[in-house]
This record gives sequence, structure tokens and C-alpha cells, in this order.
Amino acid sequence: MSNNPVRVHAVAEGVGVAGAMKAVFMRDMKVAFRQRQDLLNPLLFFVMVVTLFPLGVSPEVSFLREAGAGILWVAALLSVLLSLDHLFRHDFDDGTLEQLVLQPQPLFLLVLAKTLAHWMLTGLPLVILTPVLGIMVHLPGNSIGILCLTLLIGTPVLSLIGSIGAALTLGLRSAGVLLSLLIIPLYIPVLIFGTGTVAAVSEGAPVGAYLALMGAFLVLALTLAPFASASALKISMSNS
Repeated sequence: MSNNPVRVHAVAEGVGVAGAMKAVFMRDMKVAFRQRQDLLNPLLFFVMVVTLFPLGVSPEVSFLREAGAGILWVAALLSVLLSLDHLFRHDFDDGTLEQLVLQPQPLFLLVLAKTLAHWMLTGLPLVILTPVLGIMVHLPGNSIGILCLTLLIGTPVLSLIGSIGAALTLGLRSAGVLLSLLIIPLYIPVLIFGTGTVAAVSEGAPVGAYLALMGAFLVLALTLAPFASASALKISMSNS
């Protein structure tokens, strides 16, 4: 499937909602693999932040074991934030986004497909890299497992919330700075409970309540964020 907006319109038109979502998802995946630099930058940033942190603060094992989960969560959060500007930007520049807005299928479902593709390309690789980096910061095995679980639940929330900010700042100058100011405060609850879950495991406390709250965040984001992103896209497109 090409990056041509006319081709995208032809593929999505005349098919069901599931077919349109699949078409948008597969197109975003293929386009991302053609632009490997945008695909690799968040992963390299994630590795660099975690690698440089012990050099800049303290390489002591006790400190890294205590702060490791927070380091990895903050690095993952910033890596997802780094990639959000490209979520709708390329489609906006080549006219594809305008065609998606005009599709007969609900826009919020197409936005959900794009956000899922963004998570598959950014959030999931971060989760896969986490065990290696967790060993590097001397986290125990049970903490690494729970950390991966919290990132698996939390990174989709980061992508879903981030899609709202990316849609609101679409077409604006200095959009990256404004996007950070809008989104980072909304990320704080996910960060707190993500790191709190790992801290509870290290102290031997039960983590069921933490995981339940993170699951609630994910359900809430899945329910509300696509609608908010779709509305923000329509506003940004009408003002551009």
C-alpha cells in the first residue's frame, strides 16, 4: 500500500470498519519501515538515557537497584513523547489525513488504528528492550518482570493520551514544545503507579491494586482518547 492519499482513499472506501482500520494500520506500519530513522530514534534515545544515567548520577549498585524502575519508566515516557510528533505529521503534510477525515467510517476508529500502529512501533519495542536494560541497572528478576508488565499496560496509555496532544498541536509551529507541555502532566499518574508497582514488589507488598488501577487507566484511555483525538483532528484540519 503506497503513501499516496488517493490510494489510501481508494483502499478504505467501500470496505467495512474493520477493513478500513486494518488498511490504516498496515499502511502506517509499512510507511514506518520505509522511514527507519523515525522508527529507530525513540529506541536509541531510550537506550542512551538508561545507559548515561549511571554515568551522570551514580554507578553504585544499591542506588541503581532502588532507582532503576524510575529511570526506565522516565526514559520510556520521554521516548514515546519523542515519537508523538510524527503520529499525524506525515499524513498531514502529504494530504492523507484529509482523506481519512472524509472517510465514511468513524474517524475515531481510524485514529485508534493509527495509535495502535504507533504503539506497536514504539511502545512494544521499549517493553522488549526493558529486560536487558533492567539487568544493566541491577534490578532483581521479579522486579524486571513486573516492570515489563507495567510498561506493557502503561505504554498504550502513553500513546493514546499522546495522540490527543499530537492532534491538538498539528500544523502549529514549535509543536514539539507545546506537545510536551500539554501531555507530560497527563502522563504523571501513569508514571507514579508504574514505578509504584515495582517499588511494592521490591518491598514484598501486594501489587494487585496497582495493576488494577493501571488497567483502569488503559480502559479509560481506550474509551475516551480516540474520540478526543478525532475531535482535535477535525478542529486542527479546519483551522489549517
